[in-house]
Amino acid sequence: MRRMTLVLTSALASGVAAGAMWAPALTAQPAPLTRTILQQKDLEGADGREVMMYRADFVPGGALGRHFHPGPELLYILEGALILETDGHPPVTLKAGDSAHLPFKHIHKARNASSTEPAKVLVFLVGEKGQPIITLVQ
Repeated sequence: MRRMTLVLTSALASGVAAGAMWAPALTAQPAPLTRTILQQKDLEGADGREVMMYRADFVPGGALGRHFHPGPELLYILEGALILETDGHPPVTLKAGDSAHLPFKHIHKARNASSTEPAKVLVFLVGEKGQPIITLVQ
């Protein structure tokens, strides 16, 4: 009887440990987008500033909450559609071939307009060197 209790206790402890270890992987959400930096250079004649060109690939249904960037951005929609909502303005849907401008540190939200297709955006950013590409806000 004592041996059976030891085996059951050991099995229960192993199950709890395995569940605790794998639970975050089972509930983790995929990132709403991936960024591929295409170019990143110091901005000549402007100390502390840099220029960056990157591609943002939004997964189907991918959404970024309220955030800002360390400088002004120019966006060009390569594929799909993006819903852009800047503070103080109604949402705008940008489709492939459309472009937009986001001012320096202007707070906005962005999401893929499709729940089944990806959206790809080419972004040109002039920002403060060494700052994160994105800063989330409440």
